[in-house]
Amino acid sequence: MTAAETGRPRVRSAVRVQAPVVGAVAVGGAVGAAARYAAVVWWPTPAGSFPWTILWVNVVGCAVIGAFMVIVAEARTAHRLVRPFFGTGVLGGFTTFSTYAVDVRGLFEAGRHGSALLYLAATPVLALTAVRAATAVTRRALFRRQS
Repeated sequence: MTAAETGRPRVRSAVRVQAPVVGAVAVGGAVGAAARYAAVVWWPTPAGSFPWTILWVNVVGCAVIGAFMVIVAEARTAHRLVRPFFGTGVLGGFTTFSTYAVDVRGLFEAGRHGSALLYLAATPVLALTAVRAATAVTRRALFRRQS
């Protein structure tokens, strides 16, 4: 009996199709995580102080994803592995929700409640604002040229 007769998908086919995507995400994630680590090494945050580096890493990463998605989804045709490599891998590895959460907890534990609440609120607001602004600016820049 064949896969077509049983109605079950061919597992090897699915793995063969998805393996390059998984590989692209993994390699991109390593690149992005290394870039985040470099940012933390270059601009370290002393224990218990406001985590400016991770705040700006998340904001910059979100701005880049806003511009990137306009470019690859609306303005240019990209290879099928560009989005998983750069969008999911590099930018997913570069930005970090887990470090943000640990930093918030660390600020609370250090008794810096005001800073913790400010960081807790500011990160998503600034990150979403960065995506929106970068998307708008990129669209305006790309599509003004085309008209």
